[in-house]
Amino acid sequence: MGEPRILVSSLPFAGHVGALAAVSNELVRRGHDVVVHTGAKYRHKFEGAEWLPWTRAPDFDDAELARTFPSVGDGKGMRANFANVRDVLAGTGAAQARDVLEAEFDLVVTDHLAFGAAMAAELRDVPWVTVAVTPLVTSRQLARVVSRLIVDGMFNRMRAEAGLQPKPGSLEAFYSSELVLAQGVHDLETVRVPRQVRFVGRLITPARPAGLPEWWPDLDGRTVVHVTQGTLETGAEDLLRPAIEQLRGHDVLVVATTGGAPVETLGTLPGNVRAAEFIPHDLLLPRTDVMITNGGWGGVLAALEAGVPMVVVPGELDKAQVARRVKVAGAGIVRRKPNRLGEAVDQVLARPGHRVRARELGEQITAAGGAAKAADLVEGIRRPRVKQR
Repeated sequence: MGEPRILVSSLPFAGHVGALAAVSNELVRRGHDVVVHTGAKYRHKFEGAEWLPWTRAPDFDDAELARTFPSVGDGKGMRANFANVRDVLAGTGAAQARDVLEAEFDLVVTDHLAFGAAMAAELRDVPWVTVAVTPLVTSRQLARVVSRLIVDGMFNRMRAEAGLQPKPGSLEAFYSSELVLAQGVHDLETVRVPRQVRFVGRLITPARPAGLPEWWPDLDGRTVVHVTQGTLETGAEDLLRPAIEQLRGHDVLVVATTGGAPVETLGTLPGNVRAAEFIPHDLLLPRTDVMITNGGWGGVLAALEAGVPMVVVPGELDKAQVARRVKVAGAGIVRRKPNRLGEAVDQVLARPGHRVRARELGEQITAAGGAAKAADLVEGIRRPRVKQR
């Protein structure tokens, strides 16, 4: 029978790629035959795997999503969220499946929003493992985020286009019934956890050595506040500029990262602010006392693993759910709008319980095993090799 050929699928968004690449790279390191379906921008993240490009499904640059999907606009508000589901996620799903069905595979490991690979696994009747790249979401939450029309209509139209029968309208249909690898730990959850879920902590490929900015020694002996908007919502007006202005003159050193946008977009910086397009979190967070974030799941998990408490000002999509998890877990505070951020930072610094709780969760995240544990669980999914059709 031989070892199974593993198909790994990730939407070409940075936060999705980071988690799926960590699993893929660990499987390759263990000698598995892996083929990866992702966009051209991120193919290099999947080391040693064969690349299966997006061809029938339109490839895109996540930093310029509206160029390929104009309906998404600036990505803000319910209209943009609706367009994201309709045109990017469900809208490309059947075409993704057609791409994937060009390959030979015996097992699928897929980003939970890369619907095409999941449908291809169903069509081929091979095992399917979901990697939850965002926090777990239930049908009850779904009703607050998108209407039933989206689930029952868009999702099942996508399935019909791929040649599959409808499924009951619930977000749980996007998760494998066999195995779900969820980032985070149980103590961060605010929903009922399905039986097939296994928490694996943080899925990340170790960062390669990187040059540090020339101002790096300025962090020595200072209280450091890191401000980030992740890699998707990079408009400086959303959080970066408000945080910089409100912490001007504070007795802290603010380190702002733009997520890829030029540092010049921040304008003239106050004396207590340093900025860079990107600094690996595993280098910066051990030097950080408080992180201000819009609630990107990967960045929040990185902060927790480093024991850093947070001020969360939630952005779009799943970020309100991330903020709620941080608040309920006691690892930080939430501001609905980017105001009174200096007061919020002072509050987190004055209450050591936030840092204590962040450290406790960080220890749990590390103990959950990360990519190595995820690969162990994938290797435990075995079925006889089936004839491809």
